[in-house]
Amino acid sequence: MSSPEDNRRSGRVLPVALTIAGSDSSGGAGIQADLKTFQALGVFGMSAITAVTVQNTCKVYAVQTMPPKIVHDQIVCLFDDIGIDAVKIGMVADAAVIEAIAAALSGVARPPVVLDPVMISKSGYALLDPQARQALIQHLFPLAQVVTPNIHEAEALIGSRIETEAQMRTAAERIRALGAEKVVVKGGHLGGSQATDIVFDGRRFQSLTSERLETANTHGTGCTFSSAIAAYLAKGAGFSMP
Repeated sequence: MSSPEDNRRSGRVLPVALTIAGSDSSGGAGIQADLKTFQALGVFGMSAITAVTVQNTCKVYAVQTMPPKIVHDQIVCLFDDIGIDAVKIGMVADAAVIEAIAAALSGVARPPVVLDPVMISKSGYALLDPQARQALIQHLFPLAQVVTPNIHEAEALIGSRIETEAQMRTAAERIRALGAEKVVVKGGHLGGSQATDIVFDGRRFQSLTSERLETANTHGTGCTFSSAIAAYLAKGAGFSMP
């Protein structure tokens, strides 16, 4: 089996990242957004599809989950052949698929993993079976170097409302205690003229603040964000705190 180091020594030009996520028929989120982000950042992207969705930019209409063995084998066959420098996990649908992903990643030389805990679409469609939430925490959080929940996902993970930056920090602490190495609680849904993300590595907090952009083009922003982190990790960037 080749490794990232082997591929670099053999003259491979691009780092490689794998997205494990659902397919978005509109092309704005899911694996489509992930692959576009990887390419834009100079990373060769590969995919293991967990589900096929029927959706456009307005609404998710239906979801067909892939058989767990197919999900597992997509991942394993890629690691058997190609050196992978980072993994991004997005929509995982149900407990059986979650367990298949965890089994696949536990059996390989695992690179950094970025977990975007996709639970519900902007239109309100459940993208993760609520009963599978504990499986997500139990099986995938311990594998993740970075977990990137938005406000609504963070609220679901900790079981309480988040309405202030102070509460975002508390949520980051509680989410990290679930097993992830680092947490980014995204503040885009908090409102206000500025958007602030809270980063927590177990010792320190960092606030990342920027002016909010007035746009309706927000479909797939969470997928793009987590994929960008994975792409930079694949390129060898550290996830250091100042």
